[in-house]
Amino acid sequence: MNASPVLPGIAEIQDEMVAIRHRIHAHPELGFEEFATGELVAAYLTQWGYEVTPGVGRTGVVGTLKNGEGRSIGLRADMDALPIQENSGVPHASQISGVMHACGHDGHTAVLLAAAHCLARTRPFKGTVHLIFQPAEEGLGGAREMLEDGLLERFPCDAIFAMHNVPGYPIGHLGFYNGPFMASADTVNIRIIGNGGHGAAPHKAIDPVVVGASIVMALQSIVARNVNPQETAVITVGSLLAGSASNVIPPHADLSLSVRALTPEVRDLLESRITELVKGQAMSYGARARIDYQRCHPVLINDPQQTAFAREVARDWLGAQCLIDDLRPFTASEDFAFVLEKCPGSYLVIGNGEGEGECPLHNPGYDFNDECLPIGASYWVKLVERFLS
Repeated sequence: MNASPVLPGIAEIQDEMVAIRHRIHAHPELGFEEFATGELVAAYLTQWGYEVTPGVGRTGVVGTLKNGEGRSIGLRADMDALPIQENSGVPHASQISGVMHACGHDGHTAVLLAAAHCLARTRPFKGTVHLIFQPAEEGLGGAREMLEDGLLERFPCDAIFAMHNVPGYPIGHLGFYNGPFMASADTVNIRIIGNGGHGAAPHKAIDPVVVGASIVMALQSIVARNVNPQETAVITVGSLLAGSASNVIPPHADLSLSVRALTPEVRDLLESRITELVKGQAMSYGARARIDYQRCHPVLINDPQQTAFAREVARDWLGAQCLIDDLRPFTASEDFAFVLEKCPGSYLVIGNGEGEGECPLHNPGYDFNDECLPIGASYWVKLVERFLS
């Protein structure tokens, strides 16, 4: 990394932005409940001269800054927290019982606010910048809500970018990946309908527990025998619920699955095979199956041209030694995928630290690393400057 990669305009406000991050962290809000966070964001953007539009996608905020004629770029940060009880022990720990910023969205918001402040002061571009503060990324479809509320029609972008911290990589190092980067995520709820009875007379019943157990094992064959070994697919049975007594065969059993893939084609294959297998297994035991297959998040696919551009900006600014060379696709999901289906862009990562003290995302002990903040904010400014030059 160069001796001083942080831009002067970011360095001047670094302490203030860290304080904002700590404030947001201490007062987390769940998806579509980001009222105080959104008001805080809107107040700062208004103070800095942005045209602010609140209530986009229910609780989202968009800040627009124009500086002459030219192209337009979108930068997105997520704002919501998770239903987790924090035990990080940091001074700015959550003051809300059972809710915490366990994924770093407080940091993402503060990073984009710091960039917003610098862009407003220096205006190193010609064109339009749309800063998108998204609600409800954690499984509730906040990006889809914003799109349905006319996000890209009201705030058109020639390209759009988002950043997420990732523990396990060096602090402030940036990672880019062309093509499918984050998995689709679908939820499947299955009810096996048998015929209840007494445990002493199983021959007079159709045991849905046995059917469910058979389905759990048979599902494992789909990835092993139907998906190309060079592709990625995950089928996880997260829940199997049936009955309440040891001597009673229940009338039904319920299974819940998480299904993930890194290409749309494999995603379709998984839906087809799961549906066929579940129905076939149930029928073979004389039972029936009801399947509620919910296609939730699509595959996040980074645009080749915009990803190459974003990587070039980082390499020219930080140097190749500060790029994450071994970055691979993740089987976690991200609803920024909905946005990238509509607008070319790229989703990149920033290292949150490695080695001793590293804590994974969605963990009660996690905290965003404040050393990432000035690097991430400076990168956003450099990206805007180059894109709108």
